[in-house]
Amino acid sequence: MLSSDSDILAAAEAWRRAGRGVALATVIETWGSAPRPVGSHLVIDDMGRFLGSVSGGCVEGAVIADALDVIEAGTPRLLEFGVADETAWRAGLSCGGRIRVFVERVG
Repeated sequence: MLSSDSDILAAAEAWRRAGRGVALATVIETWGSAPRPVGSHLVIDDMGRFLGSVSGGCVEGAVIADALDVIEAGTPRLLEFGVADETAWRAGLSCGGRIRVFVERVG
């Protein structure tokens, strides 16, 4: 079962209050067959713990890796994954669609 938006945002707030670095990844655009809809969230802390989903599991690892860089540097990133993108195949997005994910530091 996927976590609700309120669970994900509550976790982000609790993790920040506990002094952790936190990033929020949000699906901002989809094309074709996409595993998760626009507005889906994944929250990541500075130890790599996460809650939520931006892709049903197929690109979460890549998003988490970028989120750790965003937490450290503070610079947001726009990520794009799709079946025609060699990076997407490595990340596992083979559903035929494309997604754009915005990753920003919380805090």
